[in-house]
Formats: sequence, C-alpha cells, structure tokens
Amino acid sequence: MQTLRSSSICFGGNNILSDDTCEDLLSSGRFLGEKVWQPHSCMMHKYKNSEAKNCLIDKHVVFIGDSRIRQLFSSFVKLINPHIKEEGNKHGNIPFEDKSASIKVDFLWYPEVNGSMKQRIKSWTEGSVVKPHIIVAGAATWTIKIHNGSNEALTQYKINITSIAPLLEKLAKSSEVYWVLQGPVYEDVLSDSRKMITNEKIDAYNEAAISILNSSSRNSKAKVKVFSVSKLIAQETIMQSSDGLHLPESSRETSAMILMNVYCNKILKPIDGSCCQPQPPLTLIQKLAFCFFALSIIGYLILSFIYRNNHRKNKPCTDMESGEEKKPITNTSLVSTLETLLHSFCKLGLIMAYFYLCDRANLFMKENKFYTHSSFFIPLIYILVLGVFYTENTKETKMLNREQTDEWKGWMQLVILIYHISGASTFLPVYMHVRVLVAAYLFQTGYGHFSYFWIKGDFGLYRVCQVLFRLNFLVVVLCIVMDRPYQFYYFVPLVTVWFVIIYATLAVWPQIVQKKANGNCFWHFGLLLKLISLLMCIYFLANSQGVFEKIFSLWPLSKCFELNGNVYEWWFRWKLDRYVVFHGMMFAFIYLSLQKRLVLSEGKGEPLFSSKISNFLLFISVVGFLTYSIWASSCKNKTECNELHPSVSVVQILAFILIRNIPGYARSVYSSFFAWFGRISLELFICQYHIWLAADTKGILVLIPGNPVLNIIVSTFIFVCVAHEISQITNDLAQVVVPKDNATLLRRLLCIAGFFSGLLFLSAIQGQSRY
Repeated sequence: MQTLRSSSICFGGNNILSDDTCEDLLSSGRFLGEKVWQPHSCMMHKYKNSEAKNCLIDKHVVFIGDSRIRQLFSSFVKLINPHIKEEGNKHGNIPFEDKSASIKVDFLWYPEVNGSMKQRIKSWTEGSVVKPHIIVAGAATWTIKIHNGSNEALTQYKINITSIAPLLEKLAKSSEVYWVLQGPVYEDVLSDSRKMITNEKIDAYNEAAISILNSSSRNSKAKVKVFSVSKLIAQETIMQSSDGLHLPESSRETSAMILMNVYCNKILKPIDGSCCQPQPPLTLIQKLAFCFFALSIIGYLILSFIYRNNHRKNKPCTDMESGEEKKPITNTSLVSTLETLLHSFCKLGLIMAYFYLCDRANLFMKENKFYTHSSFFIPLIYILVLGVFYTENTKETKMLNREQTDEWKGWMQLVILIYHISGASTFLPVYMHVRVLVAAYLFQTGYGHFSYFWIKGDFGLYRVCQVLFRLNFLVVVLCIVMDRPYQFYYFVPLVTVWFVIIYATLAVWPQIVQKKANGNCFWHFGLLLKLISLLMCIYFLANSQGVFEKIFSLWPLSKCFELNGNVYEWWFRWKLDRYVVFHGMMFAFIYLSLQKRLVLSEGKGEPLFSSKISNFLLFISVVGFLTYSIWASSCKNKTECNELHPSVSVVQILAFILIRNIPGYARSVYSSFFAWFGRISLELFICQYHIWLAADTKGILVLIPGNPVLNIIVSTFIFVCVAHEISQITNDLAQVVVPKDNATLLRRLLCIAGFFSGLLFLSAIQGQSRY
C-alpha cells in the first residue's frame, strides 16, 4: 500500500481553456442535496481511479501552499489511489508517486506567499528545468494568523503576490496553473489561536489575489485560472468543520473532483462530463448529411413555389409555358411522391438540426441528474391519475386488443421517461420494476409478431421491410447525424433482432400457420417443436458468451453491435431479457388456441372465464404481482437480481395481463391519454436520448436556466411534439420507400444496400483518420 511520505517537493498550476464551461466549473455551482455538486452550465464526471490514472499518466502535479492546499492534495491523490494513507509531517513536503502509471503528485509546504514561495516557483521558469504539468497554489490564512490579522501583513501580501504573478503567468504558457481562493471559516468554533482569522480578512486577501493575478495578461489565452469554486463549496459546508478552518472530507473531495474534470475532460472526453469539453468537429458523414438535408429544404421550397405558381394560373399546363420544366409536373403521382419525400426530409432536417444543437453543440446547458424519491414518485402519481381521467370504451373487447396494447405501451413509456429524467436507476427497487417494463415491451414484440404471422400467414418481403423500416429509420438517421453507433440505441437493435428471430422461426420450412393447423392437430405439435428448438438455442447462447460474441463480432454484424470496440454491451442487453420474447410467443399461441376453441368469453362486460375460475386466476395474479414487487423491493445486489430477472419477469407481466383482462369491465375500457403516447412510444424512447435528456441520457437538457419546473415543461412539450412529428414522417416515408410491388421493392433494397455500403466505406475512412 502506498503512503504519503514526508519530503520536499513543489506545487503550482495553470490551465489554458477557451470553453466557457471551464469558467463556470471553476467559479460557480450549487449542491444538489448534500454531496452532489452541480456546476452552473455543464455536467461533472465522477472519475474512477483507473480513469484518473489513464488521464494523468506520465504527469507531474504539484500542490504548493498551506494546510488547506495540503488537504486538497490528499483528496486529489485519493482519486488516483483510494487506499492511500495520510502520513508524514503535516507542516512539511509530502511526495506521492504511482509507478504503474508514472504519476508524481507533490505537496510543497509554503504556507505564506513570500520570498521562499517565489524562489520555488521561479526555479520552474529557469532554463531546462522540467516544469510540472499542473500547479495548484494558494495561501493566506497562515499569514493572517502569524501576523495577527494586521493591515501591514495584507499590504505585504499584495506586494508578494504581485511579484509572484508574472512567474505564474509565465508558467501558465506551458503548464496548467490554478490559484485557489480561500474559503470562509466558521468563526464560532475557531480556537483562540485562530480567532484573528475572520471572514472579513479572508475576503480582503481573496480580492487582492483576484485583482493582481492575470493583470498583465488579460488579453492572453495563457493565464492563471482562479479556482474560486472552492469558496462556494466552503460557504455551504464549513459549518460541518471540526475546527472551523479545515473543510470536511466530502467538500475536499468535491474540489478535487472539479480539478480532475477541468484537466481530464478534454483528454478522456467522458459522455457525462460536458464541462471543459470542446464541441466535437463535424465528421465527413455528418457534413454530407447536413448537405443532404439542406438540399432537401431548398428542393421543397422550389417545388412549393412552382406548385403554387401553377395553381394560381388555374389553367391547363401547355408546352408554351416554361417549356420542358413543366413536363414532369404533369405526372401528378410523381409530383405527389417527390413532394412527400422532400416535405418529409425538409421537416426531418430541421428536427435533426435541433437534435444536434441540443446534444452536440455547446448551445444549451446540461446538468447532472439527482435522484430523490419525490422527483420520481410525485410525477408518476400525477401522470397515472391524469391517465384515468381519459378513460373511453374500446372498439373491441378481446384480450390485448389494439387500444389496450397502445395504452400499455403508453403508460410504460411515461414511467420509463420519469425514471430516466429523475435518475431513479440508483434506487434498486425502482430499477427492477422498470426492467420489467422493458421486458414487457419485448413480450409484446413476441406476442404481436407471432399473432400476425400465425393468423395472417403473411411472410412476404413487404411486411418484413415495413417493420424493419419503421423500427430502424429514426435510429439510422441519428447514428449519422449524432455520430453514434447503432448499438448505442440498444432497444432498437434488440427488437429488430428479435423480430428477425421470430420471422425466421415461423417462416422456415415447414411454415405452420393457424389455417393449416386447424385442419390437423399434428401441426400444433410441429409448431411447439419449433418453439422448443428456439428455446434451446436461446439457452445455449445465454450460456456460451464466447460463441455469442464470435457471431456478432463478424463483419458486418460487428459494425452494428459493437460499442466501445466490443460486443459486451450487446451481450448484456440481449441476455438480460433473453426469455421474455419466447414467453410472449408462447402466450400468443396458447391464447389464440383457446380463443379458437371458444374457451374464452370476450363479450362486452363478460369475465374472461367462469366466475370461479376468473376469481381464482385473479387471486393468483394479484399474489404473483405482489410477490414479484416484494422480491424486487428486497433486492440488495443489482448483479444477482439481474441474473434472476430473465426467468421471473414473466410472472409480473402475466399477472398484469390477467388482472387487466379477466374482469369484463376492465377489458372494455382504456385510457386514450396513455394510448396516444403508446402510438409514439418508440419515438419517445429514442428522442429522449438527445432532446429531453442530455449528454446521451447521462444528464438533463436545460433550455431555461434557473427555473427547473418551467424548463421541464418547455423541454417536455418540444420533446413530445418532435416525437409525434417524427412518427408521422416515418409513416409517410415508409409508404414511399417500401412499395407493395415486389419488383420495385427489390430495386429499392438494392439502393438501400448501396447506401449502407457507402456508409460503411465512409465510416472506415473516418475511423482511420481518427486513429
């Protein structure tokens, strides 16, 4: 175990950052709760020790100053090695070294801004001396103490810091230099020997430091960074100090984490660390996408102008007017198709510009999430009560009818949205219940697609392409515009792969559908054998991670399912709900078989079964539902609960279905409010990544700073409107891009294949340039 040893070493620092978020990080912020610090306009990343080592490899960091700087040094070192022990002379130099990463962090005991500190700093500016990469300095309270708070001492402090400032500014041209302002003291508990250290004196010393530092380089990019946020942190936490002078450990850790964010965010570029990160440059694919959308907008405006011009003339088109340019417009079908395409891409281009500005440009603020029970449960209760007020009669009373499944998707999606924006994933019982909601979506995937293929027997190319287009269109566009891999939007790859699996299971020889099975019960056993084979394949892949990863690491599958250079995330997501689609298919098969044999009573107001059976199943369902909730609420370890989740999530899903459908009155009504959201649930799930949340779901988008409630109202309204509009655009384009005529469809598929081949080629070029 490494220890802090007494020795002689030095400290200093400066940072050259042009981004305003760095200024905000260093100078402003507030506490969310007791320990979570929120900078004014950006998000802070919580660095792990492995990340800190990766950022600071081969770096030399120096802290120079008094006991408060020594405390900051200790907290900074613990970010690199959390097992470090604070040992050695507290009023002496303390070195630290991590040989595995070649990191040196030194504390130099210079409690006063005087000639000794000046000589130490000056030594780094001379000749070929190796300069520290980061210098963090600060001192004042010791001077106030030993000079009994005299005005002469303050005057001398100004003289000394004036002589040191040019040296620090010179160092700032090649190193990152920070001057830490002094935080307030808690005067009521200061010892008698420190009573002269008053907040009035501290403010005077801070004002002197601010007015002198950088005075000679105001127009220069290289300057000393004033670390004034430490003062704000101290104002909130100094009353927890045991001696009135030194901050509690949690506050020092916050200051150390801010230092780490200032230096490391621009190096490691963490997704949830938007502070000090420059706006990423546009990739070649993004530039081409923006050109395409710009041309679409221009084309639509030109077409609209020509159309309106001709409409005003209100007479037949002739060759005398506009010559050849009017010949294509005489084909109303062609004009209609072209107008639909241009209109859709025009709207989509404007929407994508909003996406980019929200989550890639540094135009809008972003904040960290902070979970409280009230931030999750109060909106949840409000939404659920609101949904009840929009109850209407269903058009049909069959189990899991269209209105009911839309309602189910809707309220689940709203719960998931509240879960995401409130940061409720940190509360394990909520996390486990939301995992059931995600599983329920996949259950509906199995149920819905199996029911369609079983009843319709339609395995045609048109149906497959329509489903794949509607599922993937928005995600493909976002992958291009937002420069994100396909697997980043994990839910769409998940439902896409499961749709393909369901299709393959039912479409391969022998194709067994309801019409064929009604003539011979043997076919039912054939279908069961297919389903059992599917279950065995799922079980095999779930227990053979190596085989799974080899399959999806093959090119070009790897381009779709890799995230951060491997397919582990895809393996984790697939495995987490591996059985629930099969459960949905089995449920559909059993339900449709019982329905065909008239075992179920699905008339309006009628219970699904006889009274005794209905009451018994309702009792079992309620018990099962509550049992799962009790188990999920008692979970202590997320990893262990996730292991059981694939097998037990179906209990609560089936319990909900039976509770919702056995009583006739419950099956005959639905919430139109939830159903409306259910019809755009996929778009809501995907759009939240960038225009409701921020930093790829890690934070919250701030359109209206300083007013969280109004911000949520405005951003939510825009978010929902955009999701609804994208749903309409997807439906419109699906009719044009995926025609019913097979010959035309095959030609379109060849064009799409060419498009993706070009995309892979450009992606490869981008990858090489980045490397």
